[in-house]
Amino acid sequence: MLLVYTYKITPRLTYIFKHIFTRILNIEINFTTKVEEFIAHIGLKFSYTKQALGNELFIKSNDLLFNQGIDYLDITIGKWDNDSCFFQSGTPSAIPYDIFAASFYLISRYEEYLPHVKDQFERFPAEESLAFQHKFLDKPIIDIWAYKFKSILIEKFPTYQVQISSERKFKFISTVDVDMAYVYKHKGFVRTIGGVFNDLFRFNIRDILTRFMVLFSLKKDPYDVFTRIIYLQKKYNIQTLFFFLLSEYTTYDKNISAGNIHYKLLIKNVADYSKVGMHPSYFCMKNEQKVKKEKHRLEQIVNFPIKKSRQHYLRLKLPETYQNLVNLEVAEDYTMGYASHFGFRAGTCTPFYFYDLDFEIQIPLKVFPFAVMDGTLKDYLNFTAKKSYDTILKLASEVKKVNGTFITLFHNESISGTGRWKSWNKIYENVLRELSNK
Repeated sequence: MLLVYTYKITPRLTYIFKHIFTRILNIEINFTTKVEEFIAHIGLKFSYTKQALGNELFIKSNDLLFNQGIDYLDITIGKWDNDSCFFQSGTPSAIPYDIFAASFYLISRYEEYLPHVKDQFERFPAEESLAFQHKFLDKPIIDIWAYKFKSILIEKFPTYQVQISSERKFKFISTVDVDMAYVYKHKGFVRTIGGVFNDLFRFNIRDILTRFMVLFSLKKDPYDVFTRIIYLQKKYNIQTLFFFLLSEYTTYDKNISAGNIHYKLLIKNVADYSKVGMHPSYFCMKNEQKVKKEKHRLEQIVNFPIKKSRQHYLRLKLPETYQNLVNLEVAEDYTMGYASHFGFRAGTCTPFYFYDLDFEIQIPLKVFPFAVMDGTLKDYLNFTAKKSYDTILKLASEVKKVNGTFITLFHNESISGTGRWKSWNKIYENVLRELSNK
């Protein structure tokens, strides 16, 4: 067991220390404010305070973990070896930065509570983040800091190396958002006729022919790749999660009707082979009752409680969106990531329980941060298929270095490999093959 001496034990301190030592490093941890207990402890230990007690392993603390509320913080980015870091400690601290306070700042999304410019969809944009501005968004920096600190522990306590060296394993989770289950089928008469006239206006004769071939069952709907995804899941032994949109039709939510019997059968069939979650629609970000309604719809279809969620358009308002999910007994959220850029929004590739800065408590919602989305690479960054594939594997390699959890976000539309998504079906399968658990 690792014992940490500090002059004050706070919710923030216990939260971030347990994330780093328990979830990332698999090291059991305890805290004490009693000097005599710390001195008497035989084994792994270090002090986290303003001044060292003696010759012990000492980390100089920043005030952040001992404060409450949200204040503007003057942050200067420096380098710890080759890695970015902040909250400088100086001597005689064993490391030059307070990585615990810095980790808390990132994982709590402290900066998202501060005044910032939102994007057109009312989201906190990647460009506003500290990680993007200082070019470390593409690294799971908290996990990197944790592993570097583990090396310091091993050097300081070589006789406990076996205890410290317990390793977790790299894990890959493929997630698929179903914003539009079918491109042509089951859209209803009005939407179908509207689609035909739109194609005529644009002289898309090929799309008109494809539409009628699909409607007369002469060809499979291009977006209907669910059997293929499930086949690949089994072939490469990859955990795959589906998030289904079940809202009324709006400007931003254009799936087929939630009451359509064919859509219900599709969801039931997918749920027989993979885990499914809800995809709260565009206007659910601050509307608990709307989320509740859509959650109930999905539960009525699959006949079991829905515990997983990802917001449509990745719209998050912290902490309200997460508070609403907790109120509805959702246990896991997969929204933590950016639309406009790939990387690690919360600074970590390790699933974590969210810390609510409004109430200064850890809430019972486990956040699974994703690293990259198909639309980010193609639509926001205009990457080629080859560059997109290389980017995904580069991110995966960063996660492998710290034995973390790598999560991708694709859509059935991109996996279809049709239209503007040409070759993306190959990208998806090649990623699964490369990161296969077999």
